[in-house]
Order: sequence, then structure tokens, then C-alpha cells
Amino acid sequence: MSFSNFVRMHWAALRALLVLTAITGVAYPLLIWLAAQIPGLQDKADGSVLTAGGKPIGSRLIGQLFTDSGGNPLPQYFQSRPSAAGNGYDPLSSGASNLGPESIVDTPADPAQLAAGRSAADAGFKPSLLTTVCARSAAVGRLEGVDGSRPFCTGGGVGAVLSVIGPRDARGNVVHPTRVVSVNEPCRAAPFLPLYEGVRVECAKYGEDYTVGQIVPIRGAAPADPAVPADAVTAGGSGLDPNISPAYADLQVARVARARHVSPNQIREVLAQNRSGRTLGFLGEPCVNVLQLNLQLDHKYPVSS
Repeated sequence: MSFSNFVRMHWAALRALLVLTAITGVAYPLLIWLAAQIPGLQDKADGSVLTAGGKPIGSRLIGQLFTDSGGNPLPQYFQSRPSAAGNGYDPLSSGASNLGPESIVDTPADPAQLAAGRSAADAGFKPSLLTTVCARSAAVGRLEGVDGSRPFCTGGGVGAVLSVIGPRDARGNVVHPTRVVSVNEPCRAAPFLPLYEGVRVECAKYGEDYTVGQIVPIRGAAPADPAVPADAVTAGGSGLDPNISPAYADLQVARVARARHVSPNQIREVLAQNRSGRTLGFLGEPCVNVLQLNLQLDHKYPVSS
């Protein structure tokens, strides 16, 4: 290849680089930025940031926790739904727990490590999705002063699951139980169910393998329609959901009213102003933006220090 051809080819490549850089690196971003400044779009383009006292405190598109330094819910605020993103609503750890409906048996903690002062998580405890839901429901029930019981949950807030051991039929079902163990209840208290088909129910002992038995969830006597809504006990897929259902918001009205020393009807008036319907009238479900609601409450009914 001659030197003149070499120069000609590289000069053509350089011109293409400059033109594409001007289009994709300057003109296109500038066009998008100008479009984002159109009234009605600017707020969304800037992240839908909400402010208090002139300071940004969050986005209406990303949820956040309303808890104290110990992780306890602040009574004057409506609470968000649970989050599986990091320690809760961490944008850098967005995601779900990846636990499914078959996650009903816990991994128990080592009693020796618990006795040594380690936390349950550090001692190896991994709750199933069922126990996580049961514990959250019981906690919400205590916070809001309602019945937190749910089907397939024990009164202690763990999954009501038995390992039924004995001979099986052709379909794999135990026909004559010889031993029954409450697999999610360690031996610190009496099992949630005294007898199962005439066999005494035992509590689980650490280190024993109960997978040989048939795993049987027990529905129990909890109402089919729990007082605590589903979004109060389950995390969203992203872990950053900023909204809760109207049912969960209604459940929290009485507590928030007491904490702010106003009537429930006054809280409901503000709540009604922050309810959103289905998108385009048929997409999604009605919802309430938690941060926006709490900000408006702080403005209208501030909590005196």
C-alpha cells in the first residue's frame, strides 16, 4: 500500500469518527436534554426528586425506609413494603430474594453459637419465604394492633410445617405416620400442634435430618383473608418499590393519627390526596406513594419534638 493511499484511508476514518462523535456524542445528547426541559417532563428527567425545606430527601420513584437507627418503624410515618435490596431499599443492590412458593423449610441456627451471643443470621439461620412472611405479618399485626395471623403460620410467626415420617403409598404420601416433627420450631417451646393423625408432634432438634419425611404445611385456623395485606409482608421484584396498596395504607391510619395527635379522618384526607389509580385506567393496581404521603403529613401535621 502506497503512502498516499494510507493517508487517504486514515483521513476518511478520522472524518467518520469526527462526524459520528458530533452526532452521537454532542447533537443527540443535547437534543435529549432539550426535550427533557419541556414543561411536564423536566421533573421526571431530573429523577422526580422530592424536597423538604429546600433540600432533596428522596425520589418518588424509589422507596425508602422510615425507621430509627435500630430498624424500628417510626410510628408517625406510613411504612413502605419490605425490601430485599441490600439492607432495604439499597439502589446498588436492587433485586428480589429469589425465594419461591416451595421455600417453606428454614435452615436452623446453631444453638451453640446462639448461646455464645452470635445473632441468628451469624449462627446460620436462614428463614424460608414462608417463615419470612409469617414473621412480617406478626410484626405488622403488633405494630398496627390487628390480628397478624395468616394461613400456614404458627402463632409464634414461623411456617407451620411438619415432617411426617412413616410408610408411604404408591403416590409417595405417608399412610401411617410413625413420627411427626415441626421442622421450623426448634426445641425451646411446645410445637404449635400437639398431635397429627394421633401421633405426638415433636419440635426440631438441631443437626437432625428430617428430609426423609413428607413435608406437610398446616393451614391452621387463621382467616382466609388476613388483616395484614400481601404487600405488607412481601418484597417487590426490584426491592425499590415506592408505593403501597390502599389496603396497607388504610391499615396504618390509626397509628399515624395517634402519633401525630390528630383524628384518623384528618389522616385519611391527606391519604386520599396521594392515592393513584390504575395507569390509563386498566394497567396495574391503585397505589399510594409513601414518601410523598409522609412529606405532606410532615408539612400539614408536624410532630412536635
